[in-house]
Amino acid sequence: MMVDEIKVTEEEPAQASGSLLGGLRRVLMAGIGAVVVAQDEMEAFVNKLVERGEIAEKDGRALINDLRQRRQEKAKKAEADLEKRIESMMDRVNLPNKQDLETLSQKIAVLAEKVEELKAK
Repeated sequence: MMVDEIKVTEEEPAQASGSLLGGLRRVLMAGIGAVVVAQDEMEAFVNKLVERGEIAEKDGRALINDLRQRRQEKAKKAEADLEKRIESMMDRVNLPNKQDLETLSQKIAVLAEKVEELKAK
C-alpha cells in the first residue's frame, strides 16, 4: 500500500523558513547585544558620577534600578511586537505555525490508526 511510503517530518517547514528565521534571529541577537553594551555603559557612567561625588550612591543605585526596570518593560513589549510581526509574516508567506503542525500531527496519528485497523481486517 502507499500508506507505508508516507513520511511526515517537522523539518520541512523549518527548512522553508530557516533562512528567514535565521536572519531574524541574527538581527534580534545584534539588538540584544547592543542593549547589553548600552546597559554596561550606563552603569559605568552612573558609577563614575557616584565616585566623583556628583550624585549620592543611593541615588545612583536607584537610577540604575529604574533604568533596568524601564529596559525590561521595553524588552517585553518589543518581544511581544516581534512575535506578532513574525506571525504576520509567516501568515503572508503561508508558512504553518507550531499549532498548525501539532493539529496536523494529531490528524495524521488518527488516520494512521484507522489505516492500521483497516489493514488488520
